[in-house]
Amino acid sequence: MKIAICASEGAPYAKSGGLGDVMEALPAALARIPGNEVVLMLPYYKKIKENRKYPTEQVAQATVTMGWRKQYAGVMELKNRDDGVKVYFIDSEYYFGARTGAIYGDGDDGERFAYFSKACLEALLAVGYQPDVIQCNDWQTAMVPTLLKAVYRKEFPKTRCMYTIHNIEYQGWAGADFFDDVLGLPWEWRGCLDMNHSVNMMKGAIETADLVTTVSETYARELMYPYYAHGLDGILSNAAWKLTGITNGIDVNTFNPETDPALPAHYNADTFVEGKAKCKAALQEEVGLQVKPDVPLLVMVTRLAGHKGLDLLCYIARRLLWEEDCQLLILGTGEDHFERFFRELEAEFPERVSAKITFNLGLAARIYAGGDIYLMPSKSEPCGLSQMNAMRYGTVPVVHATGGLRDTVLPADEHGKTGLGFTFQSYNGDDFLAALKRCLHLYNAERENFQALQRRDMLQDFSWDKPAAKYMELFHRLVKG
Repeated sequence: MKIAICASEGAPYAKSGGLGDVMEALPAALARIPGNEVVLMLPYYKKIKENRKYPTEQVAQATVTMGWRKQYAGVMELKNRDDGVKVYFIDSEYYFGARTGAIYGDGDDGERFAYFSKACLEALLAVGYQPDVIQCNDWQTAMVPTLLKAVYRKEFPKTRCMYTIHNIEYQGWAGADFFDDVLGLPWEWRGCLDMNHSVNMMKGAIETADLVTTVSETYARELMYPYYAHGLDGILSNAAWKLTGITNGIDVNTFNPETDPALPAHYNADTFVEGKAKCKAALQEEVGLQVKPDVPLLVMVTRLAGHKGLDLLCYIARRLLWEEDCQLLILGTGEDHFERFFRELEAEFPERVSAKITFNLGLAARIYAGGDIYLMPSKSEPCGLSQMNAMRYGTVPVVHATGGLRDTVLPADEHGKTGLGFTFQSYNGDDFLAALKRCLHLYNAERENFQALQRRDMLQDFSWDKPAAKYMELFHRLVKG
């Protein structure tokens, strides 16, 4: 099957968050399936263009009409990828070259990514690639399905389109004049993009895509409710017949405690007791905590943002430290008031709390490996990757049962003989603390059962092979339909 994937970011070339991780792993997983031909299309950001690790060759060029303007698009093929994925970068000095280096945040982001959506289709024509399916992601490529039906149907008569929502909070809003001045679409397509007298590109994608997916089964159901849908609950309810959820995987080669070069000791599901003990001792020393092997180390690697449940952690933190003999380690950057809180907490409990307000991938890996209990009380979480990373390293998660957390962390019983971690249903601090205390009791009073739970976590298959197979089921359904 011929599959074209369009996204605004993809590791290792350009990444700002989870979408970048998905676009590194999913195309590769699809390409490993016999009979597939996979193309990945990304913007040719300045940071990519200037990076000598990514040699490219221009293989085509196209002209992209943006309202009354015409813009150049170069099609640059990456020359050193060997996993079966062909990568094309869309080159535009105007939209992606003369920028600060950030992926998002420019005042003309709406126009930039509307251009990118159209340029992807023009580039496919220019290189002579007729995909069976185009898979596009989030608001930045949300114009692809609408353009495919409104403008390019004759050029791609058999191509079907899947639209995937990773983060519904950002929807691609623009003023009403954006429809004519930038998009230049036939008037009859205005209705599918119009919302509150403005243009909403994600709304257009939901209405025009042949299939809409999101990144976990539970989150697909949650998007029917206003609490989660950020105003699009009615639109998604009307599209419920074509909405489904596929839980993301993780890169099990990168996140592998047997081979991770960032770790001071390596281990697997059979040797983790000794291996994690070494990693924990080294981590405690590295971050300035007392080296105490039997004191549970609670860890969190996160953006310091409200929707990550940090308000709950702030609410219970002092009570937890007063009532329980434990240590707390936080890694991340974000909102000032959270950064300030954790710095103050560290000053108050210097031997038991460590706040690393920074971005450090190596330290993140060592935290996954050296921690005993991983905290993820997110208010909402479309999928979440950190809980799967933590389980891969044998660190037991305590999570709010929402979105992908509900799908990946099956609740353990009080003796840890079933399930994969500890969960709480209602989003409040007392329920979060109660779940933590259940986990701490298991750690302190039934260590063998806690270790059995750790081993069960490590044996889970969180690879991309299963999600890729589910994508293929949907692709085949689209093509046959």
